[in-house]
Amino acid sequence: MANELLLQFRTPAVRHLAWMCYAPQLLESALSFSPFSYLPDNLLTTLHHWDAHPESGPTVLTAIPKPRLGLYFEELYNCLLTDILGYEVLARNLQIRGAQRTLGELDFVVRNPRTHEIEHHEVAVKFYLGIQLEAQQQESGKTFWHGPNAIDRLDLKTRNLLEQQSQRTLLTETTEALRERGIDQPVITRIFMPGYLFYPLDEKVSLPPQVPANHERGRWLYLEQARCLDACHWVHLQKPHWLGPWVQTGAPDLSARSDTLNAIEAIETTGTPRLFALVNHDAQANLWIETERFFIVPAHWPNPRPHY
Repeated sequence: MANELLLQFRTPAVRHLAWMCYAPQLLESALSFSPFSYLPDNLLTTLHHWDAHPESGPTVLTAIPKPRLGLYFEELYNCLLTDILGYEVLARNLQIRGAQRTLGELDFVVRNPRTHEIEHHEVAVKFYLGIQLEAQQQESGKTFWHGPNAIDRLDLKTRNLLEQQSQRTLLTETTEALRERGIDQPVITRIFMPGYLFYPLDEKVSLPPQVPANHERGRWLYLEQARCLDACHWVHLQKPHWLGPWVQTGAPDLSARSDTLNAIEAIETTGTPRLFALVNHDAQANLWIETERFFIVPAHWPNPRPHY
């Protein structure tokens, strides 16, 4: 979906929800679930109504967002399933327990309104930064895609989704947990993982084969590089505004610029990457809109922060 259409929505949660409806995913697989294929013809009418009257829509549109982005994303996905696509959610975050430990959980167990079959949906929203290993390291020249928390990696997450999370319905313990709740065994598992890939400023990186070419993208740079650039039109994007494009009615004022500069310098203090958007004025819409987004990372990233 073109950003121009997303930017029509002034209510952040409605814009985030619209982004989820249309955003490309970071995993192209036979198990991938594409909401776009099932969207109702009146979707834009519904979204515009919710945007103008958010109190008339699902509670997630006016509720204080969950502090963790993943939890907020799940709330929006629940809205997408039930209020837009007409699915019946039978269970959420259903824990699967073995004799001695928890084996995992099922994000969503749902009934498909078209087939009336039970489905299992695993969902995630992800942000990965591409980097090549240095020549002296093992597997040099290979691109790895790390999350802002570098422990998280695209190849590991993809493998986990395909080989573990999507296979949990095959466990005997899962069948028993579902039966206790009067739920039949799911006939299929779906995976939904939209997000962004961020490319380095000054080097080429290779794209993983399972990522579609039309994925959402941005750039990343080290703090030292960022300090050399003009940040007057930068906005520090805080969760949950990592989802979809940023939009605001006025130019970044002195207070906002100060907050942005403080956020940039805090990267060195905290050792934590932070996300920013470059905004420019759109004369036709009379809005300041995101034209690019980028992560700024500390000098040690993706290695652990050194201890002195």
